[in-house]
Amino acid sequence: MSQDKQPISVLVVIYTSALDVLLLERADHPGYWQSVTGSRDGEESLRDTAIREVAEETGLDATRFTLTDWKLQNIYEIYPHWRHRYPEGITQNTEHVFGLQLPQRMSIQVSPREHLNHQWLPYQDAADKVFSPSNRAAILQLAQRESSNPS
Repeated sequence: MSQDKQPISVLVVIYTSALDVLLLERADHPGYWQSVTGSRDGEESLRDTAIREVAEETGLDATRFTLTDWKLQNIYEIYPHWRHRYPEGITQNTEHVFGLQLPQRMSIQVSPREHLNHQWLPYQDAADKVFSPSNRAAILQLAQRESSNPS
């Protein structure tokens, strides 16, 4: 893995109007479940990063659905076992949170290089299953966000 990975990433919570959430199981860490996530490439916009990562990790075209920048940033310590991916001395990442609302659960195509499996879960169950505290917090915001955002 190259060491030019940027410490700027997106977290994309993919969910349905019924608040079912898509989770992916990491190939490099079986048992670790998460939403779509990935680092920015070059100077691409954060929205373009979200669209690209959704396509790479699920096969879905995020431009066909409602992709929302939640205007939320999480700064966190990069897990020591993943620091080798970043330039030397980088220990923190800034994650930008997006939501992608689908009309219903859809079939997806995981990238076998990145993920072993996927599942759709009610949002509370999904929040309990993810390993990342920021991912959990984002998922738990869904009910509040959807009730204050009538469609």
